[in-house]
Amino acid sequence: MTRSRPEDILPTYERVADRWFGQRPRILFERPWLERFLAALPRAEGGVLDLGCGTGLPIAAHLGASGCDVTGVDGAAAMIAILAREVPEATGIVSDMRTLALGRRFDGILAWDSFFHLAPADQHAMFGVFAAHAAPGAALMFTSGPAAGEAWGHAGGEEVYHASLAPEEYRRCLAGAGFDVLAFVPEDPDCDGHSVWLARYEGR
Repeated sequence: MTRSRPEDILPTYERVADRWFGQRPRILFERPWLERFLAALPRAEGGVLDLGCGTGLPIAAHLGASGCDVTGVDGAAAMIAILAREVPEATGIVSDMRTLALGRRFDGILAWDSFFHLAPADQHAMFGVFAAHAAPGAALMFTSGPAAGEAWGHAGGEEVYHASLAPEEYRRCLAGAGFDVLAFVPEDPDCDGHSVWLARYEGR
């Protein structure tokens, strides 16, 4: 059987958007990390770029309720259509994060359960995209795997691809793009087993 590939991600989420919206947990188990992210912003209630925002629930909605000006980006137009309906205070943009060039810098950049759908080479390249959109002192938070490798999960009942670099490689990528690591917790038991990175942009 042919497995799902990185290039299948956006067409898959386009097809399953409504199902995914109905199945996505709303309990906000991410809250402790989101609070750390908000505390790391250089300006309270600053602008946040949510990459791979999906439907905006519950994360973009939580950030907006915390006072942030949220710009959500997703490569699946069906996801952004739901974002516009469910989180109308957020600005939604249909774009592939790999080619994003908004010409604007943000106080926070979030790539929660989205960046890890990219192939390893594309993940390497994304650190330049992060830096191009980061204001001085901006917080960057993303999820990865705990170690280098590929894995497959499911979204809306369909198989989806995941990949991770090794932790030491993420550290090199972050440093090369001007980010200092504030925290990394692999398979955090208090966050449904997510491996979470939090960094601050110091420039390069």
